[in-house]
Amino acid sequence: MTRDELVSVANYLKKYKKINNIFRVDDTIINMTFSKDDSIFFDMKKGDSYIFLKDSYKVTKHYTAPFDIVLQKRFSNATILDIYVEDGNRILKFECARSSKYKLDKTILQLEFTGRNTNAIILDENGIVLEALRHIDISTSFREVKVGVSLEPLPKRDFVNKKDTTIEDIEDFLKNEYQRREKVKLQAQKNQKLNFLQKKIDKLEDSLNSIPSESLIDKQMQKLYHEANIITANIHNLKNYEKEFKVKDFDGNDITIKLPKEAKTPSHASELLFRQAKKLKQKKAHSHIERENLENKIKFYKNMQNLVSHVKSSDELSLYFPKQKREKKRKKEDSNIENFFYKDYKISIGKNQKSNLKLLKEAKMSDIWMHVKDIPSSHVIIRSDKKTLPPDLLEFGAKLCVELSGLNSGSYLVDYTQRRNVKVKEGAHVNYVNYKTIGVLKE
Repeated sequence: MTRDELVSVANYLKKYKKINNIFRVDDTIINMTFSKDDSIFFDMKKGDSYIFLKDSYKVTKHYTAPFDIVLQKRFSNATILDIYVEDGNRILKFECARSSKYKLDKTILQLEFTGRNTNAIILDENGIVLEALRHIDISTSFREVKVGVSLEPLPKRDFVNKKDTTIEDIEDFLKNEYQRREKVKLQAQKNQKLNFLQKKIDKLEDSLNSIPSESLIDKQMQKLYHEANIITANIHNLKNYEKEFKVKDFDGNDITIKLPKEAKTPSHASELLFRQAKKLKQKKAHSHIERENLENKIKFYKNMQNLVSHVKSSDELSLYFPKQKREKKRKKEDSNIENFFYKDYKISIGKNQKSNLKLLKEAKMSDIWMHVKDIPSSHVIIRSDKKTLPPDLLEFGAKLCVELSGLNSGSYLVDYTQRRNVKVKEGAHVNYVNYKTIGVLKE
């Protein structure tokens, strides 16, 4: 932020006489609240620090580092004595006081918007560092930021205004700051995830294209059977040391047959060729299953791309790409089943009929099953042993069911019930009772 913008923020905040609460809501974001409805956020990210207003912010973690403890102790329920911007610097200062049992503790919260050296520092009234968001060692900087050390002032700078930086509506400015940056941040995250999904699709398409056609497999198989039968028919005329020979085929035509390199004798060669032919026969029988499996995965990830392209916030995007928890002995996950997490609930969705059936078989009786009403779709299982689930969880599960089933834009109904109420008929086709329905609009 520019110095003039900081001055505008300081003047705007002078209307408040007390800080009710202050805490971190993210690694670099500090939330300062003044009343039930009034709060302001300071993002102290290196190289991109700024101040913004937002109605609510999703708290991702409860922070208990020494900095957070001192921040709460010194500034929660503290009286604001003064708020100002340090002369010749982009440093916003909060001078506050809080009564303890024996004395009045005066503390300064110094928010330094100084590019790569951005920091939040807590000082006592004598300028001694009580804590800091980032500790800086004297070996890496002329200015040491360390608990118990007197904080050296930053050199003053001349700030020249190249244009009029007057902010007429500071609240509107701070709200737009968040929306503008969030828009840029979200687009960058979406591009990253779309590229990630495209790489998965490209890899699957390469695998799909590498599957030979059934006619080609059949041609190779018939050739191996033909050569193996000819070797068997002529076995009494062949020498064990021969690796290549010319004979007549069953139609009287001359044919040259090269034995496999690993064949020790003609008899062994015949056995090897029959074995290879049988493998090709099995491959031919299962190639369409492999092809269908890959095509279903490709469709699933393309549906994921469509879902990502319509995401409206970073919070929503993070739901579709949960961070994997590290486990000592982690079970290998089925690549045909995609897992999501929402409010500590695990949501699983199948990518094809086989995985849908597996979900149904492995689900507990208390788990919630979901399916688009009267339309072929993926099956969704919400893992839970609770009788009632949060409405937003059910809505999220229903949205996944619609979005990842490859359906066109429009309005859909998603039925859901406990797994105990679902009876498998044939394949992944089911009958179910005692269900409820959620409406979902796909853009």
